[in-house]
Amino acid sequence: MSAKAFDATIKALVEVAPAAWPAFAGVPAGPTEAIDADIATVTGAADKVLRVHTDPPYLLHLEFVAGHDAAQLPVKLHVRNGLLDDKHNLLVRSVVILLRPEANSPQLTGTHTRRFAGEESYLEFRYRVIRVWKLPPETLLTGGPALLPLAPISAVTERELPGIIEQMADHINAYNESGLVPMLESAAYILSGLRYPPDMCARLFQGMTSMKESSTYQAILEEGLEKGQEKGVLAMQNVLRSIGQNQFGRPDERTVQAIRAIHDLTRLEELCIRVATAGSWDELLAAPAP
Repeated sequence: MSAKAFDATIKALVEVAPAAWPAFAGVPAGPTEAIDADIATVTGAADKVLRVHTDPPYLLHLEFVAGHDAAQLPVKLHVRNGLLDDKHNLLVRSVVILLRPEANSPQLTGTHTRRFAGEESYLEFRYRVIRVWKLPPETLLTGGPALLPLAPISAVTERELPGIIEQMADHINAYNESGLVPMLESAAYILSGLRYPPDMCARLFQGMTSMKESSTYQAILEEGLEKGQEKGVLAMQNVLRSIGQNQFGRPDERTVQAIRAIHDLTRLEELCIRVATAGSWDELLAAPAP
C-alpha cells in the first residue's frame, strides 16, 4: 500500500471522531473539531489539526508517521507549531504518532533543543511521542471507532493477533447503523499492511467470522491486491464499488464508467476511505486528490 493511502486512512479516522484523539494523546479533552491544517505554502500542511474547546481552548497538532524520515521531524514540528500559533492565536500541543517500529528514530525524544556551544539553550520545544506498537490493544478497542483500526498494529503478538482482530471486528459491527463499517473495515485492512505481509493479512481477515461475508474483503481477497498491476487496480475498483453501493446505492452506468477510468491505485484507495464522509457518488468522485 502507498504512503498516501495510509495518510488518507488516518486522516479519515481523525475526522470521523475528533473527540477521541485528545484522550488518546493524553491531553485535556473537550468538545473537538477538525480545522484547516494548511499553514503555509512553503511548509505544506500539518497532518491534522483539531481545535479542543477546553478552558483555555487549544489546538492539537497531530503528525502520523509510517516512513523512515522521522529524524528531521522535530524541526518541522517546531515550525508547524509556531505557524499554527501565529495563524490561530491559540496554544498548540504537538503530538507525533508513530505507526510502526520502522518509523522510530532516536531523534524523537520529545524535546527539540537548540543552543550555541558553551551557552544555555535558547530554544526548548516539547512535544509528545506515541508509539502505537507499544500500546495495549485494549486501549484502542475501547477508545471508540476512530481508534479501532489501530488495534492490529498495537502491542500484539502474532499468536494474539487473530483474537484481537476478531474483537475489533465485533466492535466495528456495532457501528453498522452509522454507516461507518465500510470505512473502518478498509482502514483496518490497510493499516494492518504496515506491520504484516499481504498474505498474512489476507489469511487473517478472510477467517474473521464477522467480516468474512463482507463484499469489501471478498473483492480484495478473491482478486488479489497486487500493487501496480492490472489485477490490483481491478480489485480496488471492485472494492470501491462494493463500499460505495453500501453507502450510496447501486451506481449507475455513468458512475461505473467513471470508476473504471481510474487506474491510479493510490487514488482508488483514497476514494475507498472517503466513502464514509461523502454524501453521494457524485460528491465522492468529484473530490480532488489530496
